[in-house]
Amino acid sequence: MNSKSKPVDVTEAKSWAFEEAKKIINRIKKTDKKEIVFETGYGPSGLPHIGTFGEVFRTTMVMNAFKRLSDIPAKLYVFSDDMDGFRKVPTNVPNREMLANYIDYPLTSVPDPFEQYSSFAEHNNAMLIRFLNSFGFKYEFKSSTQLYKSGTFNECLKKVLENFDKIMSIMLPSLREERQQSYSPILPISPETNKVLQVHIDEINLNTYSVVYRNPDTDKKEEVSILNGNCKLQWKADWGMRWVALGVDYEMNGKDLIDSYKLSSKICRTIGGTPPENLTYELFLDEESKKISKSKGNGLSIDEWLKYAPKESLAYYMFQSPKRAKRLYFDVIPETMDEYIDALQKYKINPSVDNPVFQIHDGNPPQYDGVLKFSLLLNLVQACNTSDINILMQFINKYLKEASTSTKEFMKKLADHAIAYYKDFVANTRIPQKPTKEQAIALSTLKTELSKMPEDTEADVIQNIVFEVGKQYYSDIKEWFKTLYGVLFGSESGPKMGSFISLYGIKNIISLIDERITHAE
Repeated sequence: MNSKSKPVDVTEAKSWAFEEAKKIINRIKKTDKKEIVFETGYGPSGLPHIGTFGEVFRTTMVMNAFKRLSDIPAKLYVFSDDMDGFRKVPTNVPNREMLANYIDYPLTSVPDPFEQYSSFAEHNNAMLIRFLNSFGFKYEFKSSTQLYKSGTFNECLKKVLENFDKIMSIMLPSLREERQQSYSPILPISPETNKVLQVHIDEINLNTYSVVYRNPDTDKKEEVSILNGNCKLQWKADWGMRWVALGVDYEMNGKDLIDSYKLSSKICRTIGGTPPENLTYELFLDEESKKISKSKGNGLSIDEWLKYAPKESLAYYMFQSPKRAKRLYFDVIPETMDEYIDALQKYKINPSVDNPVFQIHDGNPPQYDGVLKFSLLLNLVQACNTSDINILMQFINKYLKEASTSTKEFMKKLADHAIAYYKDFVANTRIPQKPTKEQAIALSTLKTELSKMPEDTEADVIQNIVFEVGKQYYSDIKEWFKTLYGVLFGSESGPKMGSFISLYGIKNIISLIDERITHAE
């Protein structure tokens, strides 16, 4: 979500992205680096989920903050571990029986179950690239397969072999006793079966930089070079090696990889490197508060979120509180969208660099004249009982009056999303409650007061009338609004009533009240 940035004073910035960027500033004071490298990594063993996107987004925010604090060039590598062995068939893809025949094959050698690309890895890489490009991220995509086979990693792989025993001493204490017997940081790719083998290494040869092992599938001893893609590293060793080979200065990871980061850091130092600066973020959770999994496909996908809300809302969700675990399911979308709109409005009043919209728009948040909340639009869809965007826009354009073209275009996009969200998640759950006789009397009074007002009455004036009527009948004003939301919308909460009535129209709300109170108990 990049745009042309404006000069701004960021010296006092305190948001998490700037705090992370300052860590990198302190790091490079000790070096003479001419370019800073940020990295994110993912494994294409399953369809890329929204957490993968979130890591790229958050890293981009740190990189953007760094660029505002330093003149040293910076770039982002998005690394795909696509040479890893295929260990488990995902539950959310077609042709699963076919995939089961390719367990332990490099992911770039596993056929695409969707029959669109030359391999499963290529399919998943293409999906991720498409998502990242749609947000305008600036990055260089790096394929593990290409880097291994091209020899890019060769020099670091030699260092791994030269320090084989030291790396084993780092890794073995972290493993179960059974796994210790077969563990090796180097995974040969069998020249006979093409499988990525997790086998014990019997011999290492530093003269030829090769390893000897027994192939469990053929029971034969094989010797292969560790160079040019004939072997791959176990992922913790791979992670540490990659930091050295690519000169990585910053990489974040999920809470589940804290111990892995520590082990990879030790391996990185063992082969002569310095581990990158690091932020540990909390994991996204699904509807049942369980960890999101690529193989299960639980939680929200990027496409699903973008069906129901614009990308700005997803960016806002990803930016907020990376160190706090958050549910990532459909019901978070309306609230997130409304928080984004609130942040835009706050930025217009106080253009702070610590406002999330400053960073997700790289210093240039859109200057809308005023936009309607997503929750209000959902109620408008219900009140109008329509999925016709043209009908909704008649109400919206009347309410916005002299708003800019960009504001109206954004509102049309938001209304489209609101229609989709309402149809799929709200329509069958909201059943307006029948008002009691006492509630009907209060609503009837509101109707009478509203009928005295001209159609173009300002929202704040309407809101005052709603309050005054409520005070006549309710000692607790919150109960009055619960009545309004329950009877009019079938929900426990709702929009600011003055704004909604101004949008929907006084005559229309009077008709809606009439309709509801005719069914009073």
